[in-house]
Amino acid sequence: MKNFQYQTLTAAQAESEQTALYHVLYACVAEGASIGFTSLDARPMQRLWQGVITSLANGSKQLIVARQNGEIVATVIVGLDMPPNGEHRAEIAKLLVHPKARRQGIARLLLQQAEKLAQRAGRSLAVLDTRTGDVAEQLYLSQGWQICGQIPAYALSTAGVLDATTVMYKFLQ
Repeated sequence: MKNFQYQTLTAAQAESEQTALYHVLYACVAEGASIGFTSLDARPMQRLWQGVITSLANGSKQLIVARQNGEIVATVIVGLDMPPNGEHRAEIAKLLVHPKARRQGIARLLLQQAEKLAQRAGRSLAVLDTRTGDVAEQLYLSQGWQICGQIPAYALSTAGVLDATTVMYKFLQ
């Protein structure tokens, strides 16, 4: 994994890398990832990144990417904009690894980076949700995340099936 670099992007950097961010998201959706999209329509995917860029600019989110040979191959978003009674927590979202870069430990290291970023932001609890039964669920469990429940028929998949989601949490040391 020596050829991977991890970087927290500013809004300006994310803006200039928007095409690369889109390509990672598109490749994951094309592989059937349950990450909010039911088709390969580019417009909603581009809107997602435009919204993330706005959130980076106002500080409500942080974006960490992994690069391989200079190219962005993975992302994770750390949501920090919580209501006053939840300012102790962060939300982990869009942990994406391009299919060509999988099975190399990138997701695990990116998740660890996201947890550290949340800790540095003063957060003691992290939360996320993932499609029940996905390999991502096993990754989170292997990294000390706990299941607090499942919601059946939570999200429509790219295959047109309503999938359950598993809600997870982790106390950050």
